[in-house]
Amino acid sequence: MFRYTKGVFARELVMIGVALIFVFPVYILVNMSLRPANDISSPLVPAAQPTFDNFIQAWNQAGLGTALLNSAIVTVVSVVLIVAISSMAAYPLARVMSRLSSTVFWIVLAGMMIPFQVALIPLYQTMRDLGLLGSLASLILFYTGSQVPFSVFLYTGFLRTLDRDYEEAAAIDGAGTFRTFLSIVFPLLRPITGTVVILNAITVWNDFLVPLLYLSGTPQQTVTVALYAFVGQFVSNWPVVFAGLVISVLPVLLVYFLMQKQIIQGFAGGLKG
Repeated sequence: MFRYTKGVFARELVMIGVALIFVFPVYILVNMSLRPANDISSPLVPAAQPTFDNFIQAWNQAGLGTALLNSAIVTVVSVVLIVAISSMAAYPLARVMSRLSSTVFWIVLAGMMIPFQVALIPLYQTMRDLGLLGSLASLILFYTGSQVPFSVFLYTGFLRTLDRDYEEAAAIDGAGTFRTFLSIVFPLLRPITGTVVILNAITVWNDFLVPLLYLSGTPQQTVTVALYAFVGQFVSNWPVVFAGLVISVLPVLLVYFLMQKQIIQGFAGGLKG
């Protein structure tokens, strides 16, 4: 029988405190987004006259509609390519037990250790020579290449925890390697795929430096770069910036809440491997 003890009460207080710590930035974000531009009171004080004009201004003046569409295209295409490439690359790395497979796996992991800032200038020159600067294709190509190593790591760890019985049964029935992966293995990767999708989607969606660098001087822009237009050297319209941030966060939160069960299961399985 469960007993409500002092220890349970103490743990509840700790969890409430942790929850308040995480809720506090959200409160500041929403509170500032509802505040009139002439309200200079502390961000901790609730808005005396809440207004939604900041959201309308952010949507119209920053062109958030087009920027959100560009961010969505880059994020969706990049994540799809990352999932396809990483899952297919991880399958032989997890199943083939040889020195070559192990060596290739560690080479892939080495890509996680190299800061992308080291290759920023060479990559920029490569995109320029390919004629991709100013296009969304340059962002897709960059994100796909930079995020594959981490995704391969997650997929490989999860695959090593899966039993091979279904694959052996498919081989007996005459299925080839690719058909086995597509029909048997990939559906079993749904939990870790949810983790890969949300982690990479957040990374791509929130990135600022690469879109600013690759799309500079063009009408194409992502949501992070569009919001930067409200931040100037001498004047910054912070309520509008916070309103734009609220708008930009909502799509990611929606995807997370829809996939949170698969994310938690997949991340736990990937770490177990």
